[in-house]
Amino acid sequence: MENLFRLSDHENFFSRPSIWINGPVIVGAGPSGLATAACLREQGVSFVVLERAECIASLWQKRTYDRLKLHLPKQFCQLPKLPFPQDFPEYPTKKQFINYLESYAKHFEINPQFNECVQSARYDETSGLWRVKTVSTSAASTRTEVEYISRWLVVATGENAECVMPDIEGLAEFEGDAMHVSEYKSGEKFGGKKVLVVGCGNSGMEISLDLCNHNASPSLVCRSSVHVLPREILGKSTFELAVSMMKWLPLWLVDKLLLILAWLVLGNIEKYGLKRPEVGPMKYKNTMGKTPVLDIGALEKIRSGDIKVVPGIKRFLPGQVVEFVNGEKLDLDSVVLATGYRSNVPSWLKEGEFFSKNGFPKSPFPNGWKGNSGLYAVGFTRRGLSGASSDAVRIAQDIGQVWKVETKQKKRTIACHRRCISQFKKHSKTPMLTIHLLVRFLQCIKVLTLYKHTKKETTADSEPSPKAQVFKMFWAFCRLRMMRLCLLVLKFHTLP
Repeated sequence: MENLFRLSDHENFFSRPSIWINGPVIVGAGPSGLATAACLREQGVSFVVLERAECIASLWQKRTYDRLKLHLPKQFCQLPKLPFPQDFPEYPTKKQFINYLESYAKHFEINPQFNECVQSARYDETSGLWRVKTVSTSAASTRTEVEYISRWLVVATGENAECVMPDIEGLAEFEGDAMHVSEYKSGEKFGGKKVLVVGCGNSGMEISLDLCNHNASPSLVCRSSVHVLPREILGKSTFELAVSMMKWLPLWLVDKLLLILAWLVLGNIEKYGLKRPEVGPMKYKNTMGKTPVLDIGALEKIRSGDIKVVPGIKRFLPGQVVEFVNGEKLDLDSVVLATGYRSNVPSWLKEGEFFSKNGFPKSPFPNGWKGNSGLYAVGFTRRGLSGASSDAVRIAQDIGQVWKVETKQKKRTIACHRRCISQFKKHSKTPMLTIHLLVRFLQCIKVLTLYKHTKKETTADSEPSPKAQVFKMFWAFCRLRMMRLCLLVLKFHTLP
């Protein structure tokens, strides 16, 4: 029975259209995937980028609020090989950043395969190749399943692939409006309403501020401790200041200095219900992956009482009432869940050595960018766009070294994207055709062995078993497949 399951897997291999990629497959067309593709282009390496949405950077274009700006100065957020335009402000807006990414893709001739949702990706030990199965997500077209086969796989889906929905008692029965932060665009429609914002990170703070500016009455749930720092200190970016100090001072001392400066600028925030963690802000980010909140005006609204800080939620009561852990109750009109995102890698990557169950590489930064058997990860450093850019450069250099040795080509500034994808029906002159033929031959030998084994079990007088009949039919199919491939090889060798 086990062999029958394996047989069905091979059957699926034949039935699904296969596309050979003469270079790495990059899953995700966000900033991480674009950065990797651009660096590979500079190395002269061909590639293909798979994206489940119909646009690049779908998180930025579809799941962010209108007033969003980069929280860090632009020099820490630009991608490799192409800086931001000089006329951009120090903190570019959402629209400006999206325009930058689109011009970045155009500059490096990055043309992702849109509406391609990866169902699974696993390493085939027999052929030494990655098999990435996708399904078309375009509403206009019929369902199309494709299998991409490549030597390298770059996981660039990032840390924010899926929304995190908290499990709170009674939330499903809440009669008011309840949405995740990915659906929130502006506080305009919430004017005059009581809104509960769940989550006190950068998104929760900024949405609370946006609600205030549109005459709503937000309450901010602060269940755990949080570091709040001013975005700038004496006109200089707090993050830039921290990075400069870490070049010369130990991390614990940098954290002490940041907390002293934050106290001088912001005062004691704990009296407003915002309790700081015992660990310093930079160490907390490195160990827990939680970014400090960079205040852009929300704290002033908290001081004035326009934003009310409340403790953790115990449950939602019938109607539109919430009960907190301290016993207090509050009538609401709407709930915004600023509870963040998570990685979705475990749902599709069939691998357990490099990635952990939480969807992040097991090896900590800076060693979490490379796995075994041609597997890479970009954008999982918990260090924002600068960390993703650093990973992209390393990955491109690592693949580029092998690519140049095996193809014996000199470095070119621009690599032809069309030569990246070669289907065997196009008869492209490439060694991958030989590998493809070898894989099919080994599979046919395996099926023949199984067929002979089942044939021995059937006597001359007895009827063939269903198992033997299945193997007989599939062996006939394999012989036809091998004949087609042999004819293809003959045609390949006779091409001018």
